[in-house]
Amino acid sequence: MAITDIPILSMLRTRMQWQQVRQEVLAENIANADTPNYRAKDLVPPDFSRQMSQVASVGLARTDPNHIGGVAGGGGDDSGFAADAKERYEIRPRGNGVSHEDEMMKLGNNQMDYQAVTAMYTHSLGLIKIALDRS
Repeated sequence: MAITDIPILSMLRTRMQWQQVRQEVLAENIANADTPNYRAKDLVPPDFSRQMSQVASVGLARTDPNHIGGVAGGGGDDSGFAADAKERYEIRPRGNGVSHEDEMMKLGNNQMDYQAVTAMYTHSLGLIKIALDRS
């Protein structure tokens, strides 16, 4: 199995790509905050339910009746990520629907999420390196 075929690494890479594209969308929203009739855009988060069902198909063995059983399952451009078309932004008198405060909060959250995902990806690669060094 190639390292690129490991499901968790694939999901982490997809999430990082989504966050990079979302960063561009949010920056575009902020840049067009004063553009008349501009509506803020966002992306729908990627859905990993199919991959998680494949990962969760590996069962947990209960060696004692007091053990808790495992839970099965888990939790608009050419970028390949769907646009979030929900209309939840207030419209200003000039027709603009961008709130600087909301967009800056989303931008900060996106950056923190990206850092968390990159840390998990780096940690996962480190664990694989440790496993390969011991064999």
